[in-house]
Amino acid sequence: MKKNPYSGLPDKQFWKKDPGITKAIQFDPVSPASFKITKEQKIVTAGSCFAQHVARVLTKKGFNHHITENAHPLIHSRIADKNNYGMFSARYGNIYTTRQLKQLLQRAYGEFEPLQSEWPLGDDGTLIDPFRPQIQPGGFRSAAELRTDRAQHFTAIRQAIEEMDVFIFTLGLTECWEDSRDGAIFPLAPGIVGGIYDPEIIKFKNFDEVETYADLKFALDFIRAKNPDVKIILTVSPVPLNATMENRHVFVSTTWSKAVLRIAAEKAHKTLEDCYYFPSYEVITSPHMRGRYYDDSRRDVTQPGVQHVMRLFMRHICATGHGPAAQPIETPAHDRHIKAMSKALDTLCDEAAITND
Repeated sequence: MKKNPYSGLPDKQFWKKDPGITKAIQFDPVSPASFKITKEQKIVTAGSCFAQHVARVLTKKGFNHHITENAHPLIHSRIADKNNYGMFSARYGNIYTTRQLKQLLQRAYGEFEPLQSEWPLGDDGTLIDPFRPQIQPGGFRSAAELRTDRAQHFTAIRQAIEEMDVFIFTLGLTECWEDSRDGAIFPLAPGIVGGIYDPEIIKFKNFDEVETYADLKFALDFIRAKNPDVKIILTVSPVPLNATMENRHVFVSTTWSKAVLRIAAEKAHKTLEDCYYFPSYEVITSPHMRGRYYDDSRRDVTQPGVQHVMRLFMRHICATGHGPAAQPIETPAHDRHIKAMSKALDTLCDEAAITND
Protein backbone atom coordinates (compact mmCIF):
# COMPACT_ATOMS: atom_id res chain seq x y z
CA MET A 1 0.00 0.00 0.00
CA LYS A 2 1.22 3.52 -0.86
CA LYS A 3 1.47 6.05 1.94
CA ASN A 4 -0.26 8.56 -0.33
CA PRO A 5 -0.96 9.01 -4.07
CA TYR A 6 2.36 10.81 -4.56
CA SER A 7 4.52 8.10 -3.04
CA GLY A 8 7.04 6.67 -5.51
CA LEU A 9 6.45 9.23 -8.26
CA PRO A 10 9.54 10.44 -10.16
CA ASP A 11 11.51 13.41 -8.87
CA LYS A 12 10.63 15.50 -11.93
CA GLN A 13 7.08 15.84 -10.60
CA PHE A 14 8.24 17.60 -7.42
CA TRP A 15 9.48 21.18 -7.47
CA LYS A 16 11.97 20.92 -4.62
CA LYS A 17 13.60 17.81 -6.09
CA ASP A 18 14.37 19.36 -9.47
CA PRO A 19 18.18 19.72 -9.83
CA GLY A 20 17.56 22.80 -11.98
CA ILE A 21 16.71 24.82 -8.88
CA THR A 22 20.35 24.93 -7.79
CA LYS A 23 22.04 24.22 -11.13
CA ALA A 24 20.00 25.91 -13.83
CA ILE A 25 21.91 24.25 -16.65
CA GLN A 26 20.34 20.97 -15.53
CA PHE A 27 16.80 22.31 -15.88
CA ASP A 28 15.04 19.91 -18.23
CA PRO A 29 11.22 20.02 -18.28
CA VAL A 30 10.91 18.03 -21.52
CA SER A 31 8.59 15.01 -21.61
CA PRO A 32 9.19 12.00 -23.88
CA ALA A 33 7.99 12.32 -27.47
CA SER A 34 6.29 9.58 -29.45
CA PHE A 35 8.65 10.11 -32.39
CA LYS A 36 12.17 11.23 -33.28
CA ILE A 37 13.38 13.58 -36.03
CA THR A 38 16.11 12.36 -38.36
CA LYS A 39 18.41 14.38 -40.57
CA GLU A 40 16.79 12.88 -43.66
CA GLN A 41 13.30 14.14 -42.84
CA LYS A 42 11.98 17.36 -44.32
CA ILE A 43 11.27 19.87 -41.56
CA VAL A 44 9.05 22.91 -42.05
CA THR A 45 9.04 25.66 -39.43
CA ALA A 46 6.56 28.50 -39.05
CA GLY A 47 5.14 30.85 -36.46
CA SER A 48 6.43 33.77 -34.45
CA CYS A 49 9.93 35.28 -34.43
CA PHE A 50 11.26 32.54 -32.14
CA ALA A 51 10.62 29.93 -34.83
CA GLN A 52 13.52 31.42 -36.79
CA HIS A 53 15.93 30.46 -34.00
CA VAL A 54 14.74 26.86 -34.17
CA ALA A 55 15.19 26.73 -37.95
CA ARG A 56 18.65 28.28 -37.77
CA VAL A 57 19.99 25.82 -35.19
CA LEU A 58 18.49 22.77 -36.92
CA THR A 59 20.11 23.84 -40.17
CA LYS A 60 23.45 24.39 -38.47
CA LYS A 61 23.26 20.91 -36.96
CA GLY A 62 22.74 19.31 -40.35
CA PHE A 63 19.00 18.76 -40.26
CA ASN A 64 16.87 19.29 -43.34
CA HIS A 65 15.09 22.63 -42.97
CA HIS A 66 12.92 22.19 -46.03
CA ILE A 67 13.03 25.32 -48.22
CA THR A 68 10.52 25.43 -51.06
CA GLU A 69 10.57 29.11 -52.06
CA ASN A 70 13.48 30.66 -53.89
CA ALA A 71 13.95 34.07 -55.48
CA HIS A 72 11.91 34.66 -58.63
CA PRO A 73 14.40 35.46 -61.45
CA LEU A 74 12.14 38.04 -63.10
CA ILE A 75 11.18 39.90 -59.94
CA HIS A 76 14.04 39.71 -57.52
CA SER A 77 16.87 41.19 -59.54
CA ARG A 78 17.83 43.59 -56.75
CA ILE A 79 20.26 42.09 -54.24
CA ALA A 80 18.12 43.37 -51.36
CA ASP A 81 15.12 41.52 -52.74
CA LYS A 82 16.85 38.22 -52.05
CA ASN A 83 16.75 38.86 -48.30
CA ASN A 84 14.52 36.61 -46.20
CA TYR A 85 14.83 33.63 -48.54
CA GLY A 86 15.79 30.57 -46.53
CA MET A 87 14.74 32.21 -43.27
CA PHE A 88 11.35 30.51 -43.65
CA SER A 89 10.43 27.28 -45.43
CA ALA A 90 8.27 29.44 -47.65
CA ARG A 91 8.48 33.22 -47.48
CA TYR A 92 5.41 33.75 -45.29
CA GLY A 93 7.14 35.84 -42.63
CA ASN A 94 5.84 35.81 -39.08
CA ILE A 95 2.64 33.85 -38.47
CA TYR A 96 1.64 35.13 -35.07
CA THR A 97 -1.91 33.87 -34.47
CA THR A 98 -3.58 30.55 -35.18
CA ARG A 99 -6.23 32.37 -37.24
CA GLN A 100 -3.44 33.72 -39.41
CA LEU A 101 -2.14 30.18 -39.93
CA LYS A 102 -5.63 28.94 -40.78
CA GLN A 103 -6.19 31.69 -43.34
CA LEU A 104 -2.75 31.26 -44.89
CA LEU A 105 -3.58 27.63 -45.63
CA GLN A 106 -6.99 28.58 -47.01
CA ARG A 107 -5.48 31.28 -49.20
CA ALA A 108 -2.74 28.99 -50.52
CA TYR A 109 -5.30 26.38 -51.53
CA GLY A 110 -7.74 28.86 -53.07
CA GLU A 111 -10.37 28.61 -50.34
CA PHE A 112 -10.21 32.24 -49.18
CA GLU A 113 -9.46 35.42 -51.11
CA PRO A 114 -9.36 38.53 -48.90
CA LEU A 115 -10.74 41.86 -50.06
CA GLN A 116 -7.47 43.64 -49.32
CA SER A 117 -4.62 42.18 -51.34
CA GLU A 118 -2.08 45.02 -51.27
CA TRP A 119 -1.19 48.09 -49.23
CA PRO A 120 0.67 51.20 -50.39
CA LEU A 121 4.16 51.49 -48.93
CA GLY A 122 4.69 55.13 -49.79
CA ASP A 123 3.84 57.80 -52.34
CA ASP A 124 6.00 56.31 -55.09
CA GLY A 125 3.61 53.52 -56.08
CA THR A 126 5.42 50.72 -54.25
CA LEU A 127 3.23 48.16 -52.50
CA ILE A 128 3.50 45.63 -49.70
CA ASP A 129 1.69 42.39 -49.04
CA PRO A 130 -0.54 43.08 -45.98
CA PHE A 131 -0.21 39.46 -44.85
CA ARG A 132 3.63 39.55 -44.80
CA PRO A 133 4.31 43.29 -44.60
CA GLN A 134 8.10 43.23 -44.15
CA ILE A 135 9.03 40.21 -46.25
CA GLN A 136 9.98 42.25 -49.35
CA PRO A 137 12.66 44.90 -48.63
CA GLY A 138 11.63 48.10 -50.37
CA GLY A 139 8.24 46.71 -51.33
CA PHE A 140 6.91 45.53 -54.67
CA ARG A 141 7.14 47.87 -57.63
CA SER A 142 3.66 47.11 -58.98
CA ALA A 143 0.50 45.14 -58.26
CA ALA A 144 1.43 42.74 -61.06
CA GLU A 145 4.81 42.06 -59.43
CA LEU A 146 3.15 41.41 -56.07
CA ARG A 147 0.61 39.04 -57.65
CA THR A 148 3.35 37.13 -59.44
CA ASP A 149 5.32 36.78 -56.24
CA ARG A 150 2.23 35.71 -54.30
CA ALA A 151 1.37 33.03 -56.85
CA GLN A 152 4.87 31.59 -56.49
CA HIS A 153 4.55 31.91 -52.73
CA PHE A 154 1.31 29.92 -52.60
CA THR A 155 2.84 27.20 -54.79
CA ALA A 156 5.77 27.00 -52.38
CA ILE A 157 3.42 26.72 -49.39
CA ARG A 158 1.49 23.86 -50.98
CA GLN A 159 4.76 22.10 -51.79
CA ALA A 160 6.01 22.55 -48.23
CA ILE A 161 2.79 21.24 -46.70
CA GLU A 162 2.56 18.21 -48.95
CA GLU A 163 6.25 17.23 -48.82
CA MET A 164 7.16 17.84 -45.18
CA ASP A 165 7.73 15.06 -42.67
CA VAL A 166 7.73 17.32 -39.61
CA PHE A 167 5.89 20.59 -38.98
CA ILE A 168 7.15 22.82 -36.15
CA PHE A 169 4.84 25.69 -35.29
CA THR A 170 5.59 28.34 -32.67
CA LEU A 171 2.53 30.10 -31.28
CA GLY A 172 3.31 33.74 -30.62
CA LEU A 173 0.38 36.14 -30.13
CA THR A 174 -3.36 36.44 -29.65
CA GLU A 175 -3.65 40.13 -30.59
CA CYS A 176 -4.06 41.07 -34.26
CA TRP A 177 -5.98 43.27 -36.69
CA GLU A 178 -9.04 42.16 -38.63
CA ASP A 179 -10.79 43.42 -41.73
CA SER A 180 -14.37 43.67 -40.44
CA ARG A 181 -15.79 43.06 -43.91
CA ASP A 182 -14.42 39.55 -44.50
CA GLY A 183 -12.54 38.61 -41.33
CA ALA A 184 -9.08 38.69 -42.92
CA ILE A 185 -6.33 38.82 -40.29
CA PHE A 186 -3.24 41.01 -40.60
CA PRO A 187 -0.10 40.60 -38.48
CA LEU A 188 0.30 44.38 -38.25
CA ALA A 189 -2.19 47.22 -38.33
CA PRO A 190 -2.10 49.35 -41.49
CA GLY A 191 -0.11 52.51 -40.96
CA ILE A 192 2.80 50.89 -39.12
CA VAL A 193 4.97 49.85 -42.06
CA GLY A 194 2.52 50.53 -44.88
CA GLY A 195 -1.16 50.76 -45.66
CA ILE A 196 -3.75 53.29 -44.53
CA TYR A 197 -5.50 52.81 -41.22
CA ASP A 198 -9.29 53.15 -41.46
CA PRO A 199 -10.87 52.45 -38.04
CA GLU A 200 -14.24 51.89 -39.69
CA ILE A 201 -12.83 48.85 -41.50
CA ILE A 202 -9.82 47.59 -39.55
CA LYS A 203 -10.66 46.42 -36.02
CA PHE A 204 -8.50 45.22 -33.15
CA LYS A 205 -9.00 41.54 -32.31
CA ASN A 206 -7.71 39.57 -29.33
CA PHE A 207 -8.46 35.84 -29.57
CA ASP A 208 -9.37 33.87 -26.46
CA GLU A 209 -8.48 30.25 -25.67
CA VAL A 210 -11.60 28.81 -27.35
CA GLU A 211 -11.03 30.66 -30.62
CA THR A 212 -7.29 30.03 -30.58
CA TYR A 213 -7.66 26.29 -30.11
CA ALA A 214 -10.46 26.03 -32.71
CA ASP A 215 -8.28 27.76 -35.31
CA LEU A 216 -5.23 25.69 -34.39
CA LYS A 217 -7.16 22.44 -34.67
CA PHE A 218 -8.65 23.53 -37.99
CA ALA A 219 -5.20 24.33 -39.35
CA LEU A 220 -3.61 21.09 -38.16
CA ASP A 221 -6.55 19.02 -39.44
CA PHE A 222 -6.26 20.86 -42.76
CA ILE A 223 -2.56 20.00 -42.96
CA ARG A 224 -3.20 16.38 -42.04
CA ALA A 225 -5.83 16.16 -44.79
CA LYS A 226 -3.08 17.08 -47.29
CA ASN A 227 -0.30 15.15 -45.54
CA PRO A 228 -1.67 12.41 -43.23
CA ASP A 229 1.70 11.19 -41.93
CA VAL A 230 3.22 14.52 -40.87
CA LYS A 231 4.54 14.78 -37.32
CA ILE A 232 3.66 18.00 -35.50
CA ILE A 233 5.66 19.86 -32.85
CA LEU A 234 4.10 22.85 -31.10
CA THR A 235 5.92 25.44 -29.02
CA VAL A 236 4.97 28.77 -27.43
CA SER A 237 7.25 31.72 -28.02
CA PRO A 238 8.91 33.06 -24.86
CA VAL A 239 9.17 36.54 -26.39
CA PRO A 240 6.85 39.02 -24.60
CA LEU A 241 4.50 41.32 -26.50
CA ASN A 242 6.15 44.43 -27.88
CA ALA A 243 2.90 46.39 -27.52
CA THR A 244 -0.73 45.80 -26.57
CA MET A 245 -3.96 47.47 -27.64
CA GLU A 246 -5.67 46.41 -24.44
CA ASN A 247 -5.98 49.21 -21.89
CA ARG A 248 -3.53 47.65 -19.45
CA HIS A 249 0.18 47.11 -18.93
CA VAL A 250 1.87 45.23 -21.76
CA PHE A 251 3.17 42.60 -19.31
CA VAL A 252 -0.35 41.78 -18.13
CA SER A 253 -1.39 41.31 -21.77
CA THR A 254 1.69 39.16 -22.30
CA THR A 255 0.83 36.77 -19.48
CA TRP A 256 -2.77 36.49 -20.66
CA SER A 257 -1.74 35.88 -24.28
CA LYS A 258 0.84 33.24 -23.40
CA ALA A 259 -1.67 31.46 -21.16
CA VAL A 260 -4.16 31.29 -24.02
CA LEU A 261 -1.54 29.93 -26.40
CA ARG A 262 -0.30 27.42 -23.87
CA ILE A 263 -3.84 26.10 -23.33
CA ALA A 264 -4.40 25.73 -27.08
CA ALA A 265 -1.09 23.91 -27.55
CA GLU A 266 -1.82 21.54 -24.67
CA LYS A 267 -5.28 20.68 -26.00
CA ALA A 268 -3.86 19.96 -29.45
CA HIS A 269 -1.13 17.81 -27.90
CA LYS A 270 -3.71 15.76 -26.02
CA THR A 271 -6.20 15.56 -28.88
CA LEU A 272 -4.16 14.90 -32.02
CA GLU A 273 -1.98 11.88 -32.74
CA ASP A 274 1.77 12.58 -33.11
CA CYS A 275 1.27 16.17 -32.01
CA TYR A 276 3.93 17.01 -29.42
CA TYR A 277 4.35 20.04 -27.19
CA PHE A 278 7.94 21.14 -26.64
CA PRO A 279 8.41 23.51 -23.64
CA SER A 280 10.72 26.18 -25.04
CA TYR A 281 8.56 28.82 -23.33
CA GLU A 282 9.03 27.15 -19.97
CA VAL A 283 12.79 26.82 -20.34
CA ILE A 284 13.31 30.52 -21.06
CA THR A 285 10.79 31.98 -18.61
CA SER A 286 11.27 29.60 -15.68
CA PRO A 287 12.32 31.13 -12.33
CA HIS A 288 15.17 28.60 -12.45
CA MET A 289 16.81 30.91 -15.01
CA ARG A 290 16.31 34.11 -12.98
CA GLY A 291 15.85 36.16 -16.14
CA ARG A 292 19.33 35.33 -17.47
CA TYR A 293 18.01 34.27 -20.86
CA TYR A 294 16.70 37.72 -21.80
CA ASP A 295 18.90 40.56 -23.01
CA ASP A 296 18.84 44.09 -21.62
CA SER A 297 15.51 44.79 -23.31
CA ARG A 298 13.97 42.02 -21.11
CA ARG A 299 12.26 40.84 -24.29
CA ASP A 300 14.73 39.33 -26.75
CA VAL A 301 16.11 35.86 -26.03
CA THR A 302 19.91 35.60 -25.89
CA GLN A 303 22.05 33.03 -27.63
CA PRO A 304 22.67 30.99 -24.44
CA GLY A 305 18.90 30.75 -23.98
CA VAL A 306 18.41 29.48 -27.51
CA GLN A 307 21.28 27.03 -26.96
CA HIS A 308 19.66 25.63 -23.81
CA VAL A 309 16.33 25.16 -25.60
CA MET A 310 17.91 23.55 -28.63
CA ARG A 311 20.20 21.32 -26.57
CA LEU A 312 17.09 19.82 -24.97
CA PHE A 313 15.39 19.65 -28.37
CA MET A 314 18.32 17.73 -29.84
CA ARG A 315 18.51 15.44 -26.83
CA HIS A 316 14.85 14.49 -26.65
CA ILE A 317 13.42 14.99 -30.14
CA CYS A 318 16.25 14.40 -32.58
CA ALA A 319 17.59 10.98 -33.43
CA THR A 320 21.16 12.07 -32.66
CA GLY A 321 20.22 12.04 -28.96
CA HIS A 322 22.54 14.85 -27.91
CA GLY A 323 22.82 18.59 -28.31
CA PRO A 324 25.36 21.41 -28.07
CA ALA A 325 27.77 21.40 -25.17
CA ALA A 326 26.24 22.65 -21.96
CA GLN A 327 27.22 26.06 -20.65
CA PRO A 328 26.85 26.28 -16.84
CA ILE A 329 25.02 29.39 -15.72
CA GLU A 330 25.08 29.04 -11.95
CA THR A 331 28.40 30.84 -11.34
CA PRO A 332 29.15 34.60 -11.16
CA ALA A 333 31.78 34.13 -13.87
CA HIS A 334 29.18 32.73 -16.22
CA ASP A 335 26.82 35.58 -15.35
CA ARG A 336 29.48 37.87 -16.83
CA HIS A 337 29.64 35.56 -19.86
CA ILE A 338 25.87 35.85 -20.30
CA LYS A 339 26.17 39.63 -20.20
CA ALA A 340 28.87 39.58 -22.87
CA MET A 341 26.66 37.43 -25.11
CA SER A 342 23.45 39.33 -24.40
CA LYS A 343 22.98 40.63 -27.92
CA ALA A 344 20.00 38.72 -29.29
CA LEU A 345 20.25 36.76 -32.50
CA ASP A 346 18.93 38.58 -35.56
CA THR A 347 15.38 37.74 -36.53
CA LEU A 348 12.69 39.24 -38.73
CA CYS A 349 9.99 40.33 -36.28
CA ASP A 350 7.05 42.31 -37.65
CA GLU A 351 5.73 43.14 -34.19
CA ALA A 352 8.95 44.98 -33.28
CA ALA A 353 7.90 47.75 -35.67
CA ILE A 354 5.00 48.82 -33.42
CA THR A 355 5.60 52.09 -31.56
CA ASN A 356 3.54 54.94 -30.10
CA ASP A 357 5.75 57.63 -31.66
